[in-house]
Formats: sequence, C-alpha cells, structure tokens
Amino acid sequence: MVYRFVRNTERDQAMSDEPINRWHEYALLGCLALLWGSSYLFIDIAVQELPPVTLVAIRVVVAAIFLLAVIAWKGIKLPRDTQTWGYLFVQSVLNSSGAWILLAWGQQYIDSGLASVLNSTAPLLVFFITFFITRHEATNPLRLVGAMCGLLGVILIVGPNVLQGLGQQVAGQFAALAGAMMYGCAAIFGKRFSHLPAAATATATILWAVVCVVPASLIIDQPWNLSPSPRALIAAIVLGIFCTGLAMLIYFRLLRTLGSLGVTSQGYLRAGVGVMLGVIVLGEQISPVVGIGLVAALIGVALINLPPRQAPSETSPINR
Repeated sequence: MVYRFVRNTERDQAMSDEPINRWHEYALLGCLALLWGSSYLFIDIAVQELPPVTLVAIRVVVAAIFLLAVIAWKGIKLPRDTQTWGYLFVQSVLNSSGAWILLAWGQQYIDSGLASVLNSTAPLLVFFITFFITRHEATNPLRLVGAMCGLLGVILIVGPNVLQGLGQQVAGQFAALAGAMMYGCAAIFGKRFSHLPAAATATATILWAVVCVVPASLIIDQPWNLSPSPRALIAAIVLGIFCTGLAMLIYFRLLRTLGSLGVTSQGYLRAGVGVMLGVIVLGEQISPVVGIGLVAALIGVALINLPPRQAPSETSPINR
C-alpha cells in the first residue's frame, strides 16, 4: 500500500481539468486519520522517556530521511528560490515543529482524550477563518453543520466526562488548542504550494523542521544524557516514518483535492481510530454513546466533503 501510494502521489488531479476520484481521496483521508490518530498512542509511549523537543527532533529526522529517499527515487527536485523556501519555513512551523512541540508539551499535563478533543477543533477553526478572513474556498451552512457535528462526535467518542477537566491544567489545554489553531492555519497557508509536487512540499517542510528542532533539542534537553528504552525509541521511529513522513505525503495531496476544510476534517476521524483499534486488537465493545459519536463524526466528515454543486454551464439545455 505504501509503495503504491508513493508511486502515484504525484498524479495530481487537482492541477488538471479532470474531475478527481473522490472515493479514492476519501480512502486517503481515512488513511491519514489512521496515521495521525495512532500518533497519540506513540506520543504517549515516547514522551514518558523522551522530552518533547527531543521526541519531535527524532520524529522529524526520521521523517526527513524517509522523504529524501522518496524524492530521490522519484527524481523530484526541491524548490530553488528563496521566497518559496521562506514560505515553506512558515508552513513547517505551523504544520510540524511548532504544532508538534505544543501538543507533546501539553500532553504531559492533560490526558490524551482531552488533547484529542481540543486538537479536533481544527476544522471548525478553519471554517471560521475561511468564512470571515480568507474566503479561499467555498463555505456554506452545510459545511458548518458538518464541522459542529464532527466535533460533537469526537466528544461522544472520547466521553463527555472528559470535558470536566476543562479549566484545569490550563497551560496544557491552551497548548493543545493552540496546536489545533496552527494546524488550521497550516491547512489554509499550505494551499499556496499547489504548484509544487506534494513530495517536494512535504520534504522541504520537514527539512525546515529538522533545522529548527534539532539544535533546540541539543540546547534544551542535552539528549546525550538521556537513556530511553528501545520501546520509546521504536515509538519515536514509527512516528517519524508513518505518522510523519507518509502522512505528510498524503496531507499535501489532499490539500489540493479536498481543500483546507476537507483535509482537516480527518481530525474527526482520528478519535474513532483509537476506538476501532481497541475493537479489532483488544476485542473491546463499543458502547451506545460511542457508537452515536462514531456516526456523528462520519456524518460531519461527509457533510464537509460533499462535492460542490456545479452551476449550469452556458451550453447546458437549461440555458439554451
């Protein structure tokens, strides 16, 4: 599956006049939700022994090696002009280094359930930023209903009692919410890279993260004094290859095909990932409330990603 996706990732239908295969894009959206949804588990494992900055440093170094191998294999060139690299730096802070450090830091003080709820506000934030400020893609009442329905679904999946923790450990909660805001801004800002291959954008973004985070890790954490277990290191490596490198390839493709709000809607599916993994791997049962939450999340994602209605063309029978 990884091989087939990487092989076809540059077949960017959004840049052509051909209609996209939405079911294929929805499958990739689900894959992205699986990759990023499972990242909470690996972060929880790794952050017990690795400080947040060092964890992100390992994550981006591993992802950079993976992505450099991908573009070398595909013969893809990185951009050369300084202006594009400057924009890519901003994208990197919003979508990787800054957001990940905030989330990893915040999860030291709040549980992963509340972190996932706060982080899942990104689609709603994208809707309001798009509606009131950028107007770079279509917004309508149906998409707003979808954004609110999806967030309700996440709350039901995680458990309404998780909201009882709101107002406690405010710094950790603010960090998770700020991370969601950065993710939302990244989905909007990232639209400017539609002229670049998705693999080039992903690689350049991660390279900037390496430049920013690795020196910070050396100064702040002095990782040579750490003695993490193989379990923590494996969790960090999995985060790097799958939850970062492969996920970034899918992310920048979906930005072109589904748009900013569409790609952030995977945040509503991430909460369901943990539930389904528990059912498949551990044989857990789904409670009625969680089941309703899963349905609400799926409805929210569906409403957000409904294809826009095409206006009748001048050559259609209606206008003849």
